[in-house]
Amino acid sequence: MSESVIPLPNSLQKPLERFYEYLRSEKGLSLHTQRNYKQQLETMGHHLVHLGLKEWSQVDAGWVRQLASKGMRDGMKASSLATRLSSLRSFFDFLILRGEMSANPAKGVSAPRKKRPLPKNLDVDEVGQLLDVNEDDPLSIRDRAMMELMYGAGLRLAELVSINVKDVSFSSGELRVVGKGDKERKVPFTGMAAEWVGKWLKVRGTLAKPDEIGLFVSKLGVRISHRNVQKRMAEWGQKQAVASHISPHKLRHSFATHVLESSNNLRAVQELLGHENISTTQIYTHLDFQHLAEVYDQAHPRAKKRGGN
Repeated sequence: MSESVIPLPNSLQKPLERFYEYLRSEKGLSLHTQRNYKQQLETMGHHLVHLGLKEWSQVDAGWVRQLASKGMRDGMKASSLATRLSSLRSFFDFLILRGEMSANPAKGVSAPRKKRPLPKNLDVDEVGQLLDVNEDDPLSIRDRAMMELMYGAGLRLAELVSINVKDVSFSSGELRVVGKGDKERKVPFTGMAAEWVGKWLKVRGTLAKPDEIGLFVSKLGVRISHRNVQKRMAEWGQKQAVASHISPHKLRHSFATHVLESSNNLRAVQELLGHENISTTQIYTHLDFQHLAEVYDQAHPRAKKRGGN
């Protein structure tokens, strides 16, 4: 008989039954969530039996961590492991509410973050192919200006959309953007990006409503939407016969990768991208250890061995 169909002892099963009733009558969770919680909790109950424990109150934080590690070794998806730990935290909170436990041993144990696949960056030739837009209608000029700015300044989509006309300074070569957490930063704004934003500003009045302050507007005359930017960039990728799917994030990622490859200056790329922590920049640009080691060797004053040592 398999482990999953062996009934749990009453000392473990009865508290679970009370918890399931609590979920049904008081928490109002969906049937899908209830089923997931039941499956995970009973799997953990059998694991408890296997370890020789007879009461849920015998569970400590070390056991919960061991359970999380076992799930990872068994190849559980991060989302499934998160559900397992969430169900356990909720169950222990219920037992605390009923006075059957004094502390929640699952509170301090978190599931590993789900890995977000990073987009493959465009190579320099593909960027050149994408940006070779010479059509002179206002929408094409606007689109090339947006793509030049996204790639030339490494902006997030939300940052691009939120730029106002007054945020652009050609004299200082800077652009004011508002990033995550409403944090303001200035980014360099030169070269082709400045040239095409300048061209856009000359024709912007043919589309923009008189009181619209947004830099980039739709054909309706109001600030362009996130979805519209994504749609237009994807369409230009197809029109320019670029093999990769084009998205705003891919242009930002390509900016980061190309600047980093050329400069080996991780800290500068961190500032340009508006990342609070340099660890985010390392992940974003998928640096391998060898590349980091080379940056360290070149930059750290005590990295190189001195002669005679």
